[in-house]
Amino acid sequence: MINLPVVVRYAVSDLDSDVTIHVGEVTFHLHKFPLLSKSNRMQRLVFEAAEEETNEITILDMPGGHKAFEICAKFCYGMTVTLNAYNITAVRCAAEYLEMTEDADRGNLIYKIEVFLNSGIFRSWKDSIIVLQTTRSLLPWSEDLKLVGRCIDSVSAKILVNPETITWSYTHNRKLSGPDKIVEYHREENVIPKDWWVEDVCELEFDMFKRVMSVVKSSGRMNNGVIAEALRYYVARWLPESMESLTEAASSNKHLVETVVFLLPRVNRAMSYSSCSFLLKLLKVSILVGADETVQEDLVQNVSLKLHEASVKDLLIHEVGLVHRIVDQFMADEKRVSEDDRYKEFVLGNGILLSVGRLIDAYLTHCSDLTLSSFIELSELIPESARPIHDGLYKAIDTFMKEHTELTKSEKKRLCGLMDVRKLTGEASTHAAQNERLPLRVVVQVLYFEQLRANHSPVASVAASSHSPVEKIEENKGEEATKKVELSKKSRGSKSTRSGGGAQLMPSRSRRIFEKIWPGKVESSNKSSEVSSGSSQSPPAKSSSSSSRRRRHSIS
Repeated sequence: MINLPVVVRYAVSDLDSDVTIHVGEVTFHLHKFPLLSKSNRMQRLVFEAAEEETNEITILDMPGGHKAFEICAKFCYGMTVTLNAYNITAVRCAAEYLEMTEDADRGNLIYKIEVFLNSGIFRSWKDSIIVLQTTRSLLPWSEDLKLVGRCIDSVSAKILVNPETITWSYTHNRKLSGPDKIVEYHREENVIPKDWWVEDVCELEFDMFKRVMSVVKSSGRMNNGVIAEALRYYVARWLPESMESLTEAASSNKHLVETVVFLLPRVNRAMSYSSCSFLLKLLKVSILVGADETVQEDLVQNVSLKLHEASVKDLLIHEVGLVHRIVDQFMADEKRVSEDDRYKEFVLGNGILLSVGRLIDAYLTHCSDLTLSSFIELSELIPESARPIHDGLYKAIDTFMKEHTELTKSEKKRLCGLMDVRKLTGEASTHAAQNERLPLRVVVQVLYFEQLRANHSPVASVAASSHSPVEKIEENKGEEATKKVELSKKSRGSKSTRSGGGAQLMPSRSRRIFEKIWPGKVESSNKSSEVSSGSSQSPPAKSSSSSSRRRRHSIS
């Protein structure tokens, strides 16, 4: 064939062309005999043109267009044609269109293409992937000719082979780190990883990727962790990062998200195939693109099962109401533990509950979209067993009050009612005792329980006195404050105050509050401290007591 300028093609021959064929925008000046000897369809088209007394034929629906037709025409002329993974699908479809079958001529083009596909293309990993990519633009021809199905079978069969037997080349350039390292394998030089196929398959268009992954998953022979990694990589490869781009192509992105969720291995607490971070991001995308409600609900369920692995950063990308749904689902799953699994769930679940408790307290601390009611409702979802210590909750409450200065006294009371001051550590109690944002009643409760703790644990109190949080506060106040405390000690005239008793745990401001609300409590606490400090340390008190008893005896 001689290529002339513009879009005209001529056959090299001493004979003038006797048929003109228009394929799309290209015109071919050819000869009838070579075409009729190989193509049954050309025989009919030439006959129909002759009846109309014309030598021109127009083909509008040629699969593969003028390029595929040109290769078929060259074959009819007995010229050498080059077939490869990039053009074989188009030429196969064009040959089918032109009916270049064995009944037209033995060893025809269709036969030769089929031999090449089976002996060459489908035995190659790379070529199978390339051919599968080309089939999409040639639907429904490629589907009807089973090219799509045969490519999928070839690709999936190679994915499922033992990696140790692989001899073909593949692409594996991914460098996973941090939260992206969902599946981690020990990779040594010359050792083929289990996810060797992921990058090549993720280059497929979505429909083809979906079909390949469906076959791989349904086989039951592929590690679920590798399947999850392939899905995560595909999402990262094809979903746009910006919200604007996501919504612009909402329809296609919606289809992608829904299919990825369908293909995800079932999530459970014992085995983590997909990270909670990935699931939370996928949930966010599903909302943005308007995925089906069942898809979103499925993601909420999966996230709730892995909630203990989530980070505050991942939760903050969602609305408060959705976080509430996730936590509520998590707690519902906790309550559905069967009696047979109760011990196992207790051993594994106790740590899970504590992790979720810490997570939600941190979320309450950092989320700026919380209202008073949403703060209280979300906090109340967490059971007491998930909060053995209330320091995190106290921090969240304090932060909320700091950012919402408009809160009324009754609202602050409701907020602080979430917290059990008895579960505060010494450091948190010290901070709370000095916290002017807290209601006065809460401060008094903190001081009171610190008094009780000190009175019931005198040894622990003495041991802790040299490093007590209050002393750190007093040191920060400076020398002047320290002198005032010393003067206060002297004015009481009791050596027992050196024992580290409950009164010593109170800063001066807090002591005044305590005395104002509960008169006599501090004095009685001091007396209790004197008694607990031992008679050997307070001989004057003991002597006075003995003298008093002797006088009563002499009167009687």
